[in-house]
Amino acid sequence: MTEKEKTLQAIQDKGLLAVIRGPSPDLTLKMVEALIEGGVTGIEITFTTPNALEVVRSLDQEYGSGITLGMGTLTKPTHAEEAKSAGASFLVSPHIEENLAKAMTDSGLPVMMGAHTPSEVMKGWNLKSDVIKLFPGSLGGPGYMKALKGPFPEIPMMPTGGVSEANLGDWFSAGAFAVGAGSKLCPKELAVQGEFQKITEIAKRYVAAIQAAKRKA
Repeated sequence: MTEKEKTLQAIQDKGLLAVIRGPSPDLTLKMVEALIEGGVTGIEITFTTPNALEVVRSLDQEYGSGITLGMGTLTKPTHAEEAKSAGASFLVSPHIEENLAKAMTDSGLPVMMGAHTPSEVMKGWNLKSDVIKLFPGSLGGPGYMKALKGPFPEIPMMPTGGVSEANLGDWFSAGAFAVGAGSKLCPKELAVQGEFQKITEIAKRYVAAIQAAKRKA
């Protein structure tokens, strides 16, 4: 199994990526620490996080293979190599654009491109996205993704946006490869208030809900 295949398998096994848009570098690192303490080890740091590349370097140095670390919100072709050099092991974009797609796939890392319509899903797949990030997932919900899986059963899909503890089971029943969760899993306001133990508690609940959902799916 290649490193790319191992990373994709790890993401699928975990079933959950924490999508983090931290308010500051220091608070972002503490948010990740709280998530890891709660059992969430799939971590996606967005480029919209202040000093995102330095944050990823710090996390890679501290946790290494103990977590599955990637970068999201890639919007420029240069982001792909920057993310890889910082230590990212997977890449996520919110949209599909051919130059960006090429840079992402040329990195050799697992790629997740954002799509929503059937045409976008197929375009991303044809541009070699390993997983389609269904974004924003809140627009159609699990029922919409289940409908997309009808004509595209072979395309792995990961909803992001609108994923909550309450609907995790529905997403996996609809055929999710994994899910991405952001503000509901790791609320920025809790980090600003220093309530990191609460983030850990939410993480533990998500992990338990994921495990239950995957057993039923």
